[in-house]
Amino acid sequence: MATDNDGLMRGAPQVGTASAVFVSIAAALGGFLFGYDTAVINGTTGALEVQWGIGSVETGVVVSSALLGCAVGAWFAGSLANKFGRPRVMMLAAVIFFITSLGSALATGPVDLTVWRVTGGLAIGAASVIAPAYIAEIAPAHLRGRLGSLQQFAIVLGIFSALLVNYGIQASAGGASGEVPWGGTAWRWMFAAAAVPAFVYFMCSLNIPESPRYLVAKHQEDKAKAILEKYVGGDVDTKIVEIRESLHSDHPPRISDVRGPRFGLLPIVWVGIFLSMFQQFVGINVIFYYSTSLWQSVGFSENDAFLTSVINSVVNIAGTILAIYLVDKVGRKKLLMWGSMLMFLALGTMAVIFATANVDAENNPVLGDAQGVIALIAANVFVFGFAFTWGPVVWVLLGEMFPNRIRASALGVAAAAQWISNWLITVTFPELAQTGLFLAYGLYAAFALISFFFVAKMVKETNGVELEDMEALESGSYKSAK
Repeated sequence: MATDNDGLMRGAPQVGTASAVFVSIAAALGGFLFGYDTAVINGTTGALEVQWGIGSVETGVVVSSALLGCAVGAWFAGSLANKFGRPRVMMLAAVIFFITSLGSALATGPVDLTVWRVTGGLAIGAASVIAPAYIAEIAPAHLRGRLGSLQQFAIVLGIFSALLVNYGIQASAGGASGEVPWGGTAWRWMFAAAAVPAFVYFMCSLNIPESPRYLVAKHQEDKAKAILEKYVGGDVDTKIVEIRESLHSDHPPRISDVRGPRFGLLPIVWVGIFLSMFQQFVGINVIFYYSTSLWQSVGFSENDAFLTSVINSVVNIAGTILAIYLVDKVGRKKLLMWGSMLMFLALGTMAVIFATANVDAENNPVLGDAQGVIALIAANVFVFGFAFTWGPVVWVLLGEMFPNRIRASALGVAAAAQWISNWLITVTFPELAQTGLFLAYGLYAAFALISFFFVAKMVKETNGVELEDMEALESGSYKSAK
């Protein structure tokens, strides 16, 4: 049986697969909240503009406001997780999201809705950091990519659920601004429904074990051994020694650990930041934040626009399922490069369609029958290209690519960069769209192309590499099993 340079047996029986899958699913429910919150605003934007008389700039601020909270939550989540443990931070995130979902539903104007959304964003940002870090730390190496992909799968299920719930609520009310049969405005119930998955996430967080790497850092090695025996298997004593050595720090992990010689940060942290930025700069969340109003603006009815958004989400789920199958077979780097090129082609097509479309009196593009079909196909190809590559693979990489001693802190920095990038794209899209949708999609296509070259040059393949070997991989001294 093959061993690596540290004597760790490769191909050893994995006794904890079923248990590892269960706790990974439970942790990934934080991604469900992430996805639900991402998409729930989609169905409310038109109603908010009508009810409160706000314009495109104000709409952009309201829609994107949660993302600022997400950036702050992500930044501090790593430090909180290092101090209090992963499951406790998950529980805190669930409680905050539950409260702010109800607060958003009861908002009386754009200001207090923005406050509730920012506060809820703190929880979403924290969950976005903790889930991939926890899954990477609890998963056997041969399953880490697939289990890490559960984060993105939960995100797309959350998006799909929010869009489906929005579609059902607006259909029952005759529109997002209408009254539902059981009382209340449709868009308010869209926000309130998010409290249900928040409660489920809290209950699941109560029933998952602590990360063994956190326990070793806290000098609770007996507990760490018991968890490794149940969920990972193999030579547990050797694994404990490797974790202890990989931490090689006499203080608890902290945000200052990511400082380095490359513009103030370690080079690997910059790689994580740019991966996060490119994941957002291709404009994927424009589809899920604005797709309903976007398709209405080019001639779709409100009901058809809602249905089209649901179809986008189904495509998203299909692509993510494919990613779960491929990520440990093909590898992370190849998938990212494939995705960059497919997204570039799809986004470029959309840019050309909108650039050549006729416009109405308000300068909105009006798509002909053939143009509408091509635009819809291109949009779904883009979503599919993202879903089986950049969507899940970036989260897998962020959860595993950093050395143990800086993982939670570095992931927090990278995730904060992701949320800030998401905010920039979201808040600028309404104004870009007014200038011309061809400009928006042209920019996103350019970022997709640049991301191809970035991955080719800067990203190292982590498929099959133990977490304890990530520092050696980064330094170039890692040698794979023979």
